[in-house]
Amino acid sequence: MVVVALLGIIVYTFRDSAGPILEQLKKTTPAVVAGICVMTMVYHVVEGFITMVLAKHYQPEFTWGMGITNALYCSFYRVATLGSGAGVAAIYYLNEHGVSYGQAFGLYMLQYAFHKISIALFSLLFFGLSWGYMWQHFADYGGLLAAGYGITVVITLGLILFCCSTGFHRLLFLVLDFANGKMKHRFDSLLSHLRQQCGMMEESSKHLLKRKSTVAGVIGLNMLKLSFWYAIPYLVFRAENVIDLPEVMAVTSLSVMLAAVLPAPAGIGSTEFVFTSLFSKIVGTGMAGSASLLYRFGTFVFPFVVGAVIVAARHTKAGKKEKVCC
Repeated sequence: MVVVALLGIIVYTFRDSAGPILEQLKKTTPAVVAGICVMTMVYHVVEGFITMVLAKHYQPEFTWGMGITNALYCSFYRVATLGSGAGVAAIYYLNEHGVSYGQAFGLYMLQYAFHKISIALFSLLFFGLSWGYMWQHFADYGGLLAAGYGITVVITLGLILFCCSTGFHRLLFLVLDFANGKMKHRFDSLLSHLRQQCGMMEESSKHLLKRKSTVAGVIGLNMLKLSFWYAIPYLVFRAENVIDLPEVMAVTSLSVMLAAVLPAPAGIGSTEFVFTSLFSKIVGTGMAGSASLLYRFGTFVFPFVVGAVIVAARHTKAGKKEKVCC
């Protein structure tokens, strides 16, 4: 319902701009689309390297290729489940390749926390680098920007506490044990298994967080990967010569931060709304709306298509193995 409401707001807000947006889309060259596809693939190559760096702490044989496959595999389930299934897919894939469920859960949660930290740092860095330009156009967005940073901090702290806080886990199991007692201890075995997995997750998360050089390197790599997505609009705007690359990255990162304030599965609707609203001040609504749709294609649709090929290949391979076994 939230997604439908947001899409309705977008349609109503930009109802008079559909024609210009479509006109701008028609002007998009194959070279621009190809460039967007290349940039999103580089993003996933870097994401795969990050996964490999973290996974090697638990499974030394985990390769870069596995990390890239995992990134695209998760991209498919992120779209197919509107964001909710990406984590499950990642944990399942990591376990398949030698990382236990508890370790994989902790790894994924921390990787996501590092990703959120990097988004905030990237936005701060490029907002500062383009301070005069950003203040001129978006001074009135200060409150929303503060809310975006605040939400990012809360989510990040929550993820880290969930991964490695003994006190948090103790409180969690206090509630679960109370509920289980009310149900005549029906879930004793399940809670025992969950305690074991949480213990493994806590231990593995603390193991990673102690590697300060690894944490700093992963955050740096996250900022590198984000630059490939945040530069996508520049491919659309550069022919008009109205905005430079650093400014494009500053505005795009700002739009991602502000979109986080709006609760929407996988950012559907909220990202397009904020992106179009911000860039329309600079390049006009037609070009901004066109760029937002191309940005969604590059960061959401294209990875989904590539991920679908990987998922289909995995199912085919699994089917062949079952036939051999039978």
